[in-house]
Amino acid sequence: MATATNVEAHATGTIEWLSAPTTNIVVPVYQRQYRWDIGGCEKLLSDIRAVAGEDAADRHFIGSILSGRDAASEADAEDGDLILIDGQQRITTIMLLIAALHHAVRDADAALAAELERVLVRADDPSRTKLRPHHAWAELYESVVLDRRGDVDRESRFDDNYAFFRSQVHADEAQAIWRGLQRLEHVSITLGPQASAQQIFESLNSTGQPLRDHELIHNYILMGLSHAEQLRIEQDYWLPVEQHTGETIGGFWRHYLVMTTGREIDAAGEHGVYAAFRASFPRLDLDRLREDAAVWREYAEIYGILLDPTREPDPAIRAQLHHVNTFGRTSYPLVMSAYGDHRRGAISRDDLIEVLEWVQALFLRRAIVGLPSDRLIARLCRARADGRDTLMRAIARITPSDERISAVLKYGELPHPAYVLGRIAGVDDLSEFDVETVVPPVPATSWSGDGIREWKEYTEDEQNAHRALTPTLGNLTLLEDSLTLRVFGASFPEKRDRAYARSSVAATRELGEIAAWSTAAIAARTVRLTAELLKIWARPDVDEIDDDGLTPVLDAVRRRGWPAGWDREFDYCEYRGEHWEIKDVRALFNRIFRRAWTDDRPAALAYSGKHGGPIYSEMAWKGQWDQFDESHFLYMGWDSHYMMTALQGVLEESGIAAEVFVKYSYIGNVM
Repeated sequence: MATATNVEAHATGTIEWLSAPTTNIVVPVYQRQYRWDIGGCEKLLSDIRAVAGEDAADRHFIGSILSGRDAASEADAEDGDLILIDGQQRITTIMLLIAALHHAVRDADAALAAELERVLVRADDPSRTKLRPHHAWAELYESVVLDRRGDVDRESRFDDNYAFFRSQVHADEAQAIWRGLQRLEHVSITLGPQASAQQIFESLNSTGQPLRDHELIHNYILMGLSHAEQLRIEQDYWLPVEQHTGETIGGFWRHYLVMTTGREIDAAGEHGVYAAFRASFPRLDLDRLREDAAVWREYAEIYGILLDPTREPDPAIRAQLHHVNTFGRTSYPLVMSAYGDHRRGAISRDDLIEVLEWVQALFLRRAIVGLPSDRLIARLCRARADGRDTLMRAIARITPSDERISAVLKYGELPHPAYVLGRIAGVDDLSEFDVETVVPPVPATSWSGDGIREWKEYTEDEQNAHRALTPTLGNLTLLEDSLTLRVFGASFPEKRDRAYARSSVAATRELGEIAAWSTAAIAARTVRLTAELLKIWARPDVDEIDDDGLTPVLDAVRRRGWPAGWDREFDYCEYRGEHWEIKDVRALFNRIFRRAWTDDRPAALAYSGKHGGPIYSEMAWKGQWDQFDESHFLYMGWDSHYMMTALQGVLEESGIAAEVFVKYSYIGNVM
């Protein structure tokens, strides 16, 4: 058998590998900057705690670590140092956790502190760390790990993540965390001097496709079951979910979690859907798994009906589902919730149809006035959990008023024209109809509205006035395909006599009674059809005001790191009727926690106690702090994602989250 001479690979315990006196690691200059955020640290710590509680034989695999022995090209390397080609982010984060653990126990447990120190510092020089990052930020890293941060003024991601671990890891949990750390393992791949590091790095990171969220959910559900149990769960529950949802299974899980949690789920990057699933469904025994899986299967079937309403037996509900699909799938979490209750007999058929009509009115009216409709449904799912009236008020608050709709429709382009005209005209099947534009978008020079004057004789102002009204409601109608072809490009009198008067659609036949088509005729028809539109897509009849695009704080975007524009993300905040001129999440975080400290101190302390911060009894590490009193300090060094999560959490703890809103600025809307 041939033996590999340039690649050496073996499975090893990560802590055992890091503790070895010969394991001194240098990050090469071409590596990207350290970038793990608190979310990644939180997951790592969760995994370590989980494996610490398992049987002694259990291990947690963190992947492969690729290093090379040739240090000639690295100025920071010494003879025998390993060049870390792949694994910098994981190893650095583990080192920061171990540093936080070391600083938590060094005065209370000398033996454990010594073991931890063997991982952190070089055997030949305890004043230097075993991991040496890129020279541009090596001093920052060492100042954290060696607790010499008074020597460095700059703050960094090292400080932030260390602060997170320091806030979460306490001396009384130290042995359990250390036990979990010792159960981490990886595949150590060490290259010889003749191996191509780049080729192997690309092979490790570029071959195959990364697992998608629903694949991670599938693995998570089945992991830990016996083979026989896996087969039964797969056959009885997972395969039906796949059959009902098909290629949209990822969308199903996201929408299902929005429905059940009442929170927006970030689908892009970082496996947000999978993370939300894990948070909603911790490890369960087989009986509980079967109960939950039966619910997943039921809602997957409902999801399949929403995707293909022809599968719905009730004709009125089927028609409404077709209408809802005009606006895409954004509303599915709310629709699934109502449909599921109707299926179980919790609400009537009329109640379900009422919700579907509200959804359509919300989306159409917002489209008419040009308001976005994303990040709306989670709040409506929360409202629906409190009953019909709460949902009705919540929908009314974000549905533009009749006055706004009427004003915009006079001169604005009509969105979804076939859907709107079809419902106004009572035409269910639009397959043989076109949306006819009475004044064409680009009239021919011979086109005429009255059969007397041709388009070329219209003044420039008259032409511009007609063009402006071309896409409006009053200038549009439904017309059969066969009639459309007969009068394509013709003037109004010819269209009127040869097509409109012969249409099966009553609203189109009415055009056959008009002598001439002009801007006045368009305006009059717009007013008449607008009145019908406002009746069909009625706003719920409550006294709620249009909220001018305010976003409930629970639906505010939790952004990773500090993206460009973060300091101008908001125009303002509405806090329980108060208007706060606050532009960024850092200021909002501070103001919310200060207010909680004043108004509901038990809730502020309860939230912080359950989550290990951000309020602490002392300023235990370097960073930005705000002092509440002699023994309570608010740590201000978190990233944007953590700050938004924390301020949302303390508002929920106080029970006032529904009374706090943010208004995004132009910058915030495009971030």
